[in-house]
Amino acid sequence: MTAERKAALMAYCRIDELTADEEPLFEGIYQAAVSYMEQAGIAGPEAGTPRRGQYDLCVNALVLDSWDRRGAVSEARSGHTMTDNVSFRHLLNQLKLTEPADPLDTGP
Repeated sequence: MTAERKAALMAYCRIDELTADEEPLFEGIYQAAVSYMEQAGIAGPEAGTPRRGQYDLCVNALVLDSWDRRGAVSEARSGHTMTDNVSFRHLLNQLKLTEPADPLDTGP
């Protein structure tokens, strides 16, 4: 992760500073989010493209969710239930539906 990307991600997560113990955790959460996107069939788009903005928002949402829910158990309390982030799901679906075709995939 570049220093610029890290700064933008920390701003999104509203993190002013990371301790020495938090640095590798934050990096690991970021790498897990990028890996999740790759395994979902979405490659990292070129920098400066509109798809890159959508991609970065999805990665940011994954990182923030993982950061905020470290060690937490998701359960319904006081009538509140956990639900999917609709904005994230829409962006993810849009990226999956518009993923450029693999040039090596020649089909049957």
